[in-house]
Amino acid sequence: MSASLPPSELARMVKARPLPAGPVVIEASAEERAALAARFGLGAVESLRAEVALEPRPHAIRATGRLRAEVMQPCAVSGEDFPVTIDEPVDLRFVEENQRPAAEEDEEIELEADDCDEIGFTGEMFDLGEAIAQTLGLAIDPYAEGPDADAARAAAGIVAEGEQLGPLADLLASLRKD
Repeated sequence: MSASLPPSELARMVKARPLPAGPVVIEASAEERAALAARFGLGAVESLRAEVALEPRPHAIRATGRLRAEVMQPCAVSGEDFPVTIDEPVDLRFVEENQRPAAEEDEEIELEADDCDEIGFTGEMFDLGEAIAQTLGLAIDPYAEGPDADAARAAAGIVAEGEQLGPLADLLASLRKD
């Protein structure tokens, strides 16, 4: 028995045939933004908007566009939230599951650069919203430092690379000045 995935916080089902004629715009509601913030460990997702054009391809759909978001992200050093602007290109391929080649159990698979942004789907619809949510998750820098990171390091006595603190460091610094 396979485990089912939890529902997406940003579900936006799109019919594969016929595809929408113009770009698909996805804007997250306040509830969706709160759920995405919880999913990705953010203080808040203040805005999220994506505009995506869909093009039919043989056995696939190419989705290209842009994701823009304003988030409050915790500093990797101090843990305090600070504002971050995310502006990411979107370039994905939705591929019908029955059109993907099946791999043998012991077969080694080589991925091409385009394969990394390939999302399988079955049936007549695919979830563009979840793909946008995943794009947001990948765009978040887990090591981002806020404006008070240096002060938090100093308060904790953490030494920056190449820097030394303490009485011996002071003595060495005074000797170098002479």
